[in-house]
Amino acid sequence: MKSSTSRKVRKNKIIPFIATTPSSTSPLARPLENQDTTGDRVKPFRFLDLPSELRNKIYEIHFNGVPSVLDLDLDNYKLIAGKFPLFLVSKKIHEEASHQFYSTHTVRLFPTHPGRFFMTEKPLLARLPHRHRRSITSLQLRLGPGFTNPPRGWVVNDALGLQDATSVRLLAVFVEVDTSDAIFNGFRGEEDGFYEKFSRDLLAKVLVSVPSITEVQFDAYPSVRRDGDMMKGLLGVANKYKKLVSWGPERGWNEQQEASWADQIIAEDLSVKISSLNITVIS
Repeated sequence: MKSSTSRKVRKNKIIPFIATTPSSTSPLARPLENQDTTGDRVKPFRFLDLPSELRNKIYEIHFNGVPSVLDLDLDNYKLIAGKFPLFLVSKKIHEEASHQFYSTHTVRLFPTHPGRFFMTEKPLLARLPHRHRRSITSLQLRLGPGFTNPPRGWVVNDALGLQDATSVRLLAVFVEVDTSDAIFNGFRGEEDGFYEKFSRDLLAKVLVSVPSITEVQFDAYPSVRRDGDMMKGLLGVANKYKKLVSWGPERGWNEQQEASWADQIIAEDLSVKISSLNITVIS
């Protein structure tokens, strides 16, 4: 008797996810205005006959409300999961809708939300199928969380899946803290300069793993100085790999002023290299 009851409970749980035919008394069964009801059954709307541009616009509307940056988050069940049944309609719609979704949203490389996901060794990118990784066009690297002891999962390796992200063109780097600031005296972890070096190495490994990246966009919280060791080091990495540098909206850095500042950093880096070679520059 108990097992029979449990079977009924399990069946009831899946009812909301099953498409059923409405009864004759259901409002869904009533003919729409100007609908031809002379035939035995209503002719289905041929969605795939629409132009691809219009289908993509419909997919865009369907995914409205999803955060622009995707990350492992307990709220994903409420914000995103309800959108994914669309992928189950057909193979064609799955290909189109999933590509539209992942190509228009930024995927965060390493989780930053407090809780069980922050310490995971399997970030969101590593959990995605290969075909979905190939649709991604922008990634985000957020630096600052766990600066005294970065999680073990914050590592670039084959398991992360960057080798499949062949369509990525933009890497957004958001800096939450500059640990070289005096305010972090006594809180820097293993040694002075540890987190700045960790961040530089992490950025370099991402750029090497995804050669298709053409632009690195820097942004930060107001407390981060543009002439601090963190930003100077990160810009030096972007310059080393010959990436276009741009600026995000959060920090409010003026693009023209920052261009001259970036030129100054590049000139200083070049000067250091010339000095190391014992080359005398004649003006």
